[in-house]
Amino acid sequence: MKLPITAGLATAAVTITLYALFEGGAWFWSCMGVILVVAATGAVASRLGARPWVAPTVAPVAVLVYLTAAFTAQEAFLRVIPTLDSLAGLAALVGEGFDDIQRYAAPVPANPGITLLTTTGVAVIALLVDLFAVRLRRAALAGLPMLALFTVPAAVLPEPIGWPAFVVAAFGYIGLLVADGRERLKGWGRAVVVRRSGGPASGVTPDTERLALSGKRVGVTAIVLAVLVPAILPALSPDPLFGFGVGNGLGGSGGNIGIPDAIAKLGGQLRQDRNATVLTYSSSDDKPHYLRIYALDVFDGAKWTFNPLRGRPEDRVSEGPLPPVPGLGPGVPVKRATMRVTISEDLDRLHFLPLPYPARQVDADGDWRADRGSLMVFSTRDEVAGLDYQVVTDEPDPGLGALRSAVERPESEPFLRLPDGLDPRVNALARRVTAGAATPYEKAVRLQEWFTQKGGFTYSLRASGSGAEALSRFVLRDRAGYCEQFAGAMAAMARMAGIPARVSIGYTGGSKIDGRWTVRTHDAHAWPELFFDGVGWLRFEPTPAGAGGQGSAQVPEYTRPVAPEAEPSAGPSAGRSDDDEETTGAGGPSRPNPRRLDRESQGTAVAADPGTPTSVKAGLGVAGALVLLLLPAAARLLVRRGRDRRLARPSGGPHAAWAELRDTLIDFGMAGEPGETPRALGRRVGERYALDRGAAESLARVVTAEERLRYAPAPPASGPIPADLHRIRRGLAANLSRWRRLGAALAPASTLLRVRAFGEGALDVFDRMENLTPRLIRARLSRARLTRARLSKAPLSRAREGGPDGPFRRPAAGEARHDAGAARERTLTGTRR
Repeated sequence: MKLPITAGLATAAVTITLYALFEGGAWFWSCMGVILVVAATGAVASRLGARPWVAPTVAPVAVLVYLTAAFTAQEAFLRVIPTLDSLAGLAALVGEGFDDIQRYAAPVPANPGITLLTTTGVAVIALLVDLFAVRLRRAALAGLPMLALFTVPAAVLPEPIGWPAFVVAAFGYIGLLVADGRERLKGWGRAVVVRRSGGPASGVTPDTERLALSGKRVGVTAIVLAVLVPAILPALSPDPLFGFGVGNGLGGSGGNIGIPDAIAKLGGQLRQDRNATVLTYSSSDDKPHYLRIYALDVFDGAKWTFNPLRGRPEDRVSEGPLPPVPGLGPGVPVKRATMRVTISEDLDRLHFLPLPYPARQVDADGDWRADRGSLMVFSTRDEVAGLDYQVVTDEPDPGLGALRSAVERPESEPFLRLPDGLDPRVNALARRVTAGAATPYEKAVRLQEWFTQKGGFTYSLRASGSGAEALSRFVLRDRAGYCEQFAGAMAAMARMAGIPARVSIGYTGGSKIDGRWTVRTHDAHAWPELFFDGVGWLRFEPTPAGAGGQGSAQVPEYTRPVAPEAEPSAGPSAGRSDDDEETTGAGGPSRPNPRRLDRESQGTAVAADPGTPTSVKAGLGVAGALVLLLLPAAARLLVRRGRDRRLARPSGGPHAAWAELRDTLIDFGMAGEPGETPRALGRRVGERYALDRGAAESLARVVTAEERLRYAPAPPASGPIPADLHRIRRGLAANLSRWRRLGAALAPASTLLRVRAFGEGALDVFDRMENLTPRLIRARLSRARLTRARLSKAPLSRAREGGPDGPFRRPAAGEARHDAGAARERTLTGTRR
């Protein structure tokens, strides 16, 4: 019966690793409920002695009843019994869950559909673990479904799983193996015991304590090494190249393209230690160009995404020029450039072409099509890895007059939509920042200037999220983030100010190396695009650039005329301005920023040293290893000082001196038998090791004090002092080699033995808990109550028998020791006979 419960606990331990995938804890309790159902079903089947196939048959039915009661109780009979309506409701929730998975990035909200999918998946894992570990008795094989559950967050999240969650999951699996091993050992039968006297050996079961303890030691050691070794060593495994989200895969048969989670792994790419080359390109104008992959025009309050794309046959890039640029008027001048792009062979799976916006013509092998609304070029079958293609771009070069005369068009309404539930303080702040601006263009420039100069923002890769809560936290409180937060916040605030906006994902222009522009993983970027009638979509850059920000980001030239004295891309501002509370004016010099000056003084060395994080991590790992190695020596020193303080007390001094002497002998490799008396130990040490006169006298004082404290009627009036122990230590150390003394100082065996004993006691806690049956607990409680009753009646009994000098009087210390010695002598005499 214990093994099904242990299997359920192991599954629950691994389920904890999913915590980083969700917001809130509703999903966790739902998963714990289904695990409890599976474990209870298995435990009842084992308790009743059912055949092995009963539990795997009944448990899925119990899981279905649980899911019905938890998610579609309104359509169920008596709220628990499944019906056709309840099953249809579960199917509908499953469909919603799959849709939500495609829409959200981790951490996802605990919607009913997503929670149902997660609970069902955990239920399948729990059923498989119970089948392998309990029914088939293959506990090691049960690790495969648990590993499958463990790899889900490892595959989805850009950040590694926290070590506490890993330790909990590993202990769950080790506990399952230990429980299975104990069950197998108990099944070997009764132990054969040979005795010369005494009763029969009936009821004796195999002693599994030593084997179980050895298994626990191996498991704990493996877990500790698995946690500590990766923390000490630098990162050795290569990180994947730029590949966005879980939805960037496309089905090759249906001809439909899935909606990718374009922003899910952006932070992961920027946090990588390895800065791999993604692509290279050459340009006829010899200038860097932002390369856009996705244009996200839908904000649902949780993330930015885009509507389904349409790639008609006539929009193939091989058919000629791309569709017309949305919103671009005929009189706006453009800057034409021809680019040759070469994608790395190692690029992660990607079905969208990185292109400058707006691209006018693309020459690429394969079936690539353009979406008319966004001009994203994609394929349902081909990938970009290893592709070499040519693109012609016509970048608008609008004048200040054209930008100021741009007005909103009625068809721009979809790009102004905002979800319900946004923080109204963000809306009010957007209106304050843009107050006084006469045109949408001036509002846009003021927003960009506020993010880069006057708002007190700093660049940090520790931020996460682009939803409504992350927007409020970033704009109103933290004001620290990377391009994801800057781009999403400016696009949302632009919509609040009445400017059509969207978020683009791709790469900055990179850096020029050997005559070609090279784009690397750390050039992954997000930026807002704002729409102006007659000009179209224009890029803005609210993210700080340079060594203190997104290194290769660049502010467009057409955003500078309003505030020519400022350089928005140089870095973050010194602090928050009065824009948060009062109306902001356009222009005006910004205050100096000490952090900006410090970053600029460092030059490009900060960004050009990719090995700095790894070296720092390795240095911290080495320092941590040294601290761990010195912990036993520090613990031994603290114990020694504590005993020196206790030597000043007559009652505890002799015992402290004796304990310190025993530990010193253990450290020096001179320890004797556990039952050795003080006089025998002192004689052995004095005869075997050459001690000077002072050390020999000190040893005699320690031994005599301990002996008198044990056996004399009254404790000694005076005892050894710390100087005695110091003389003994120096005298014994003179008999050792230099390396042995060093080993005793750095790795004292007495401390290590105590750690070992503590570990064994901690590991045995599980065995004691297993042995606590209800009957045993009741028996122990009864004995405790009986003992308390006897102690409460003892004084009255002694009074009735003649007071303190009666038959039940408490013997003196000397009499008690004499009686104990006589009892031991009688025992030894009887044993010899």
